[in-house]
Amino acid sequence: MNKYESIYILRPTMEEEAIKAAVERFTNLVTEEGGQIEKVEEWGKRRLAYPIQKFREGYYVQMNFSASSEFPSELERIYRITDDVIRYIIVREDD
Repeated sequence: MNKYESIYILRPTMEEEAIKAAVERFTNLVTEEGGQIEKVEEWGKRRLAYPIQKFREGYYVQMNFSASSEFPSELERIYRITDDVIRYIIVREDD
């Protein structure tokens, strides 16, 4: 199992319940695939460095987890097809 860090930005126009549901969805996805969540930090709404899809701010979430080496590509695919995610990055952490 490798350690990963993922930061994703959600649309700022989402309701608070929808944000909580999206965060829970992504954390559950990791555990369902046999991974382990180490920590999830919600950074909240922050101003973006440049406009993304006409948004000037976004809701940032950082997630640290351990998973198999195939899982990040699946997580990336799900980020890509989720309309509420406007940007994301997944990075493997060194041991």
